[in-house]
Amino acid sequence: MSKRQEFEAAAATRILIKDGPYGTEIQRAKLAAEDYAGDTGLADDQKGNNDLVNLTQPQVIRKICDSYIDAGAHILATNTFNANRISQADYGAEHLVHQINVSAAKIIREAVDEATAKDGVPRFVAGAMGPTNKTLSLSPNVEDPGFREVTFDEIVEVYVEQARGLIEGGADFILIETVFDTLNCKAAIMAVKQLERELGQDIPLMISLTLTDLSGRNLSGHTVEAFWHTVRHAKPLTMGLNCSFGAEQLRPHVQILSDIADCYLMAYPNAGLPNDLGEYDELPETTAALTRVWADNGRINALGGCCGSTPAHIAAMAKKVEGVAPRKLPNVDQHMRLAGLEPFTIAA
Repeated sequence: MSKRQEFEAAAATRILIKDGPYGTEIQRAKLAAEDYAGDTGLADDQKGNNDLVNLTQPQVIRKICDSYIDAGAHILATNTFNANRISQADYGAEHLVHQINVSAAKIIREAVDEATAKDGVPRFVAGAMGPTNKTLSLSPNVEDPGFREVTFDEIVEVYVEQARGLIEGGADFILIETVFDTLNCKAAIMAVKQLERELGQDIPLMISLTLTDLSGRNLSGHTVEAFWHTVRHAKPLTMGLNCSFGAEQLRPHVQILSDIADCYLMAYPNAGLPNDLGEYDELPETTAALTRVWADNGRINALGGCCGSTPAHIAAMAKKVEGVAPRKLPNVDQHMRLAGLEPFTIAA
């Protein structure tokens, strides 16, 4: 049975639980700058380079992963949000991108396999790819709307390199997450499809959109429905939403997506909205109660946490939705569905 088939079998029986973020937990480890850098010999200050920790302090990542497994997570994402050549250029660590991704995936793979060997519960490794800190849809220069810092082909190359390392390390799926720019996401999709042809194997995709305001658009202007029309051709295993807001603010957008996406829906909101200091105060029980509403209304197949979430939040959500039936995939009428910034459907 392929990993895609294993996921489908597991998702048919329960609401699957995704883990939470690594950044918060790494901060709690109180690593010094030299801990981040390890023996890499990097000249620049590496403090805050959470992705590098996969190489220099793998035991820290393993401990975090184990805490999410103990909390009930079935989908474990790699700590590789910024493990791409563009983002790592800020730290002078571009040459380590492949090693970082391979190491990150191996850590999670080993943890997942050991846990499943003990209890028989299916678990999956999602190789996470963040949006990079460049945008293809918008110019960073207000005086030159046509200017771009990178090209589409360059972004594709960056993502091919990252995805190759994640798959080599043992990732089951590629998770394109926190999509603020639809064109960046399409470059990531193309990269994975190229890698599929190169390796001659199926690489299931998970795609997760992030919204920039309560109207329900990402930074490049797409509504939830328009975005889905734009990426549906990739036939993702899961489509969903993450970051942006807490569960309460994300609820109507999850509802919209649930009605139109004929694939599994995975959402992982922040632990509420940040306070004036940028910290998250929402208690695990509150997040769990809010996401239970999604489950009760048949809106969710996989559920996890983003910014501000902790293993306690994941455990509370897992307990709250235990025994609740997963969302059934909708039967969507076949029409020509197009998208600019808004969706456009040509119906007979």
